[in-house]
This record gives sequence, C-alpha cells and structure tokens, in this order.
Amino acid sequence: MKIAFIINDHATEKPNYTTPALGYAAYKRDHEVYFIGVGELAYASDGHLSARCKTTSGKKFKTQETYFKTVQKEKFSRISSKDLDVLFLRNDPSDEIGEREWAQNAAFIFGEIATRDNVIVLNHPKTLASAVNKMYFQHFPEILRPKTIISRDHEEIRAFFKEQKQKMILKPLQGSGGTNVFMIDKKNEQNLTQTIDAISRDGYVIAQEYLPDAKNGDTRLFLMNGEPLAVDGKYAIMQRVNAKGEIRSNIHAGGKPQKVKMTDQIMKLAEIVRPKLVQDGMFLVGIDIVGDKLMEINVFSPGGLNVMGQMYEADFSTEVIKSIEKKVYYNKTYEDYLFNSRLATL
Repeated sequence: MKIAFIINDHATEKPNYTTPALGYAAYKRDHEVYFIGVGELAYASDGHLSARCKTTSGKKFKTQETYFKTVQKEKFSRISSKDLDVLFLRNDPSDEIGEREWAQNAAFIFGEIATRDNVIVLNHPKTLASAVNKMYFQHFPEILRPKTIISRDHEEIRAFFKEQKQKMILKPLQGSGGTNVFMIDKKNEQNLTQTIDAISRDGYVIAQEYLPDAKNGDTRLFLMNGEPLAVDGKYAIMQRVNAKGEIRSNIHAGGKPQKVKMTDQIMKLAEIVRPKLVQDGMFLVGIDIVGDKLMEINVFSPGGLNVMGQMYEADFSTEVIKSIEKKVYYNKTYEDYLFNSRLATL
C-alpha cells in the first residue's frame, strides 16, 4: 500500500506527534509512506494531484521519533495521485489562521482531485470542507451539546451571559488547541466587552454554557469508523486534567493526560454521534467529553493517540493502519463501485 499523510509543514511537525506514529505503524507493516506539507501540493497539467514529499525506505528503526527524524532529513521527491492508494489529511487548518490563510482549505481541495484517481482520501474531503470551523458541531443532536450561541453581537452575548447566571465560556468559531478560550463570570465581567472584541476580530464568537465538571478537565476518545477505537479491550481514551489556574485541558495548553475508564455514559455519547460520522465519511476523529456533554469533535488532526498507546501499552496506531488496509482491499475488489465517503468508514 502507498499511503501519504498531509501535514501542515515539515518544519512544525514534531516526531512525537500522532501523525508520525501512524506513519511509523504503516512503515513497520512494509507499506510505502510519504509525508506532504500543505504548501507542497500542486495540480499537474495532466489533471492529477502532484506533490513534493519526503519518504524513507530500507531501514529499521526502534522508535517513531528516530523514524520521523530520518524522514525529515531526506531530500524532497515527487509523487502523483496516480501512484497512491491512500491520502490521509492530517493537517490542522486552524494552525494557519493569521499566518497562511491560503493553506486552510488547500488539503481538502487537492484531496478531492485525488479521489478522481480512485485514491481513498481520509477523512472525506467534501465533509472536511464544511467542518473547517466549529459550526459543524452544531449539526449533531442538541442532547449532546452544551447550550450555545454563535454571534458577533455584544447585546446578544450579554443576554446569554445573564441567562447563564453570569458564567459562560467564550471562544472563536474557528480554531483548536484551546486558543483564545476564556471563562467569563462575575469576577471578570468587566472584561466581557474587551474579550468579545478580541475574539470577533477574526470572526464569530461562540458563547457556551459553562459545565461545572470542566474544572476536572475533559475526556478525549478516539472514534474509528464511527466506533470507539480499541485494541484487546483497551480503549483509546484519556482524561486531560487542566493545569492549575487553567480552564483549558488541551495538552498543548498544559493539560496532563491520565488514564480513565470507559463508562456506559461515554459509550452512549459515542453511539449518538456514530450515524452522522459514518454518513459524513469521518474515518478517524477525536471527541472531547465533559460530564454528559460533548465539548468538541476534532475531525482534522486529533492528537494524543501515541500518548494513549504508551499509557495503556496498546498499539492503537497499527489498528488504524489495519483498518485502512481493509479499505484498500475493498476499493480494489469493487473497483469504481464504492464512493469515497462510504469507503472512509467501512
């Protein structure tokens, strides 16, 4: 199998990230693995996706870190969608805000071109295009979500603040990693206008119900093909505990990962989101849970899979690659019969 991973940039992708872990798992299973930065994508005159990429072969590695460091040192080569079986879109568009606006939509635009060559593109690019901001989350059943408004109107947000008994969360419609997330309560109400102004400079403001359980952090669970990802009865799940004085639990924001047990309540939440994820061709996603509510669904580049693997001594990355291998088999067996959106979650 020839599989390429799209990342934001070779310079910013760290060897201990989830995407290098997935690449290393594929490499160990004797697949040809390529890494492509968003800025290295191109449309060739023959109508195919073309890209500069980095790859390595014929070597043995003991860790994903040594593997990916070797990849990063390799010279660029070129690959076409004609040569690929799978293109895995693992870049995060929100990382490009304010820096490389052109890069936010590039991966799924070029990903759609690759589907013309019968390349399996994960997650399904057409759906990713509609999920580039947190509005995608609002299309899931209301029972899953905290009370939320999305607006740029100060008065509307102030009215919601009053309705929520003067305690709420404010964050941007587009973004991830806990960037520009604020809790507003009676103690800092005087900062409300300034906070709305700061967030709305880049677009819409999400005002969200504050969930008391959030003080304990959140639970990140990986779903694959719409189902909780598990290996030998061990689930890809972890509790992310807030750093002292922080309302954010993201690991990049200082959150500490801890083991957590799967519960019936979490399984019920996962079951409720499953039909839409399957329909939308969302192969691998991370859902963030607080209490009995979903806080976020990360469909672009959910992280922490390698951390969970070390935590539970389970090879979740290889399980992901095995699932992709089956999709390649189905794709070749059925030739042009199956749509990419369906293959993505088979």
